[in-house]
Amino acid sequence: MSDIAGLLKTEIVRLSKKVIRQYVSPLQTASVSQKRQLSALGKKVEQLERELKKLRRSVGSASSEGAAAVEADAGPKIRFVAKGFRTLRSRLGLSAREMSLLLGVSMKSIYDWESGNGTPRPEHVKTIAGLRTLGKKQARARLQELAG
Repeated sequence: MSDIAGLLKTEIVRLSKKVIRQYVSPLQTASVSQKRQLSALGKKVEQLERELKKLRRSVGSASSEGAAAVEADAGPKIRFVAKGFRTLRSRLGLSAREMSLLLGVSMKSIYDWESGNGTPRPEHVKTIAGLRTLGKKQARARLQELAG
């Protein structure tokens, strides 16, 4: 009787393993596939992180290069100095009101710029740079054009 019990036990174990294999085999295949996908995604993330790092480095240098390129396109870099602006206005013999008309800003802006309490926007700096090439007569002629 012990032989029959032993045979029955081994047969049950064999059939159980067979059934378990039927269920586990697709899971193992799926697991292997997911591991491959996960590995590929990890490599892709590493590649993207390296690219991001390079881009950040290039943006850091490109921001200065980009600004330089924009300035190079626009010509030489134009600086604004309050004392120079005050000198320009007196050289042209213009009042703050007349200078504000030429530049299209308020008189308060002119006073702020001259005193160093404010700085003009880049488009105004370009206009101011253009005024540097004018003489008194040319400045007066521009004022007449604006008034007339």
